[in-house]
Amino acid sequence: MSEAVTRRRKGPELKLHSRWSALPSGEDDGRQGALKRFSAMWSSFRRGKRDSTKVKEPEPPGPSSLAVNENPRQQRYASGQYFFEYLVVVSLKKTKDGNSYEPQITYQFPKRDGMAKFQKEEEEKTLKAITLFCFPEGINWAPLTEYHSETFSFVLTEIDGSRRNGYCRRLLPGGKGARPPEAYCIISTLACFGLFSKIFDQVEKRRQISMAMIYPFMQKLREASFPAPGHTVEIKSFIPESGTEIIRLTRPLDSWLEHVDFATLFGCLTDNEVLLVFAAAVLERRIIFIADDLGTLSQVIHAVAALLYPFTWQHTFISIVPEILIDVVMAPTPYLLGVQKRLLDLVTDQSDLLVVDLSEDKKKTFIVSIGDEDSILPPKLQSEIIESLSNRKKASTVEELNRVVSEAFLHFFVRTVGHYASYVKRSHAGGQGVFEKRNFYKAIESKATRHFVKKFIQTQMFDLFIQEVEQQQPGPQQGIFHKKILEYQEKKKSDKTRKH
Repeated sequence: MSEAVTRRRKGPELKLHSRWSALPSGEDDGRQGALKRFSAMWSSFRRGKRDSTKVKEPEPPGPSSLAVNENPRQQRYASGQYFFEYLVVVSLKKTKDGNSYEPQITYQFPKRDGMAKFQKEEEEKTLKAITLFCFPEGINWAPLTEYHSETFSFVLTEIDGSRRNGYCRRLLPGGKGARPPEAYCIISTLACFGLFSKIFDQVEKRRQISMAMIYPFMQKLREASFPAPGHTVEIKSFIPESGTEIIRLTRPLDSWLEHVDFATLFGCLTDNEVLLVFAAAVLERRIIFIADDLGTLSQVIHAVAALLYPFTWQHTFISIVPEILIDVVMAPTPYLLGVQKRLLDLVTDQSDLLVVDLSEDKKKTFIVSIGDEDSILPPKLQSEIIESLSNRKKASTVEELNRVVSEAFLHFFVRTVGHYASYVKRSHAGGQGVFEKRNFYKAIESKATRHFVKKFIQTQMFDLFIQEVEQQQPGPQQGIFHKKILEYQEKKKSDKTRKH
């Protein structure tokens, strides 16, 4: 993150240092203190310096990821990167007193050998932390005879801003009698929820046969390159009695939406309710989502973040808050949090936030609200979004649905701040740009829109967007946001010409 953005931050941040607090083993007296230290170091979800050799996470997309590769001769694979860093199996093991369960990593693939001591220590602490997200409910488990498998995701953000995605499938292992569920977690720098869900389908299928069947499949997957948008990778895998199977994994063409499932969001909320959540998010407020289902929480929170495209949520972002980290809801800084409904009483004793109930049996959607959410966005533009969203009913595929929804909100940003480029002035060719903030919002004719934009340009997501624009070299801009801006400007010119 640039120095300027760092200076502008206000209030304390929750940071996840790469030095995660190690959870004590068998020392109950020190457990609470360690967990408090862990909670205090939780990450602020923000952009930082990325390794330029890595594939960037396309969701939620930011200004630096706007370029769309439309070259028909594009490489089939994206930089030859591995699908994943590693797969871990997290099992629930009885504690020494025999009264509760503790999540523990029982297998890691591949094993990390030849690491320096400090690297090994950091990885062990990170793996320890991952167990919290695979079983955020904590230690209160009982053996089960039936359990519907569920898939969800979370994000790990390092102190340098780099991000890794955790994809988790919880299932009941084969066997007789009551037994606790186990979790399979894939850690990857790549963001493609749909693709990893299909991978878990294969993992679960093999788990029903034998644990040993999983690892040859994962090895084949690890040897394959991550496909470019719209392309397919084929994995050959042998299964006893079935022979060699060919698994085809196709990456969506709209790669910047491949980590998003808007259907879940609109299955939980009405169009107008989504608009109120968007309004709160666009002004970087504190928002907590409540649900019983982990998949619902992770899908909805990622979808809300994606509505902000081409801007990127800069603050704390935890799709599923583990019970022992619930104190994070007390943070005074903006956040997007997913909390299980059984913890509702621990989050509703605060004001100045929006608590959104996503569960099917809810009595009301907004349990806590500030009350002005319906007046944040300009009324005319609210109506335009609602009208555009009605087109999603015609969508026959997930990709079409995602495109309709994303374009409805993208058009909102085109209408409100799409003229930003005209107000980035440079003293000489190739020089640093300077954004003329006052002239930018004064150029807006609509009073209601100007009122909104004056608030929006104070957010960190807009601030970082503009700083990156200021640092870019002048020239033709690429990407879907700029494409939509040009289309809108051409339409305005055409309409003006017809009137005269």
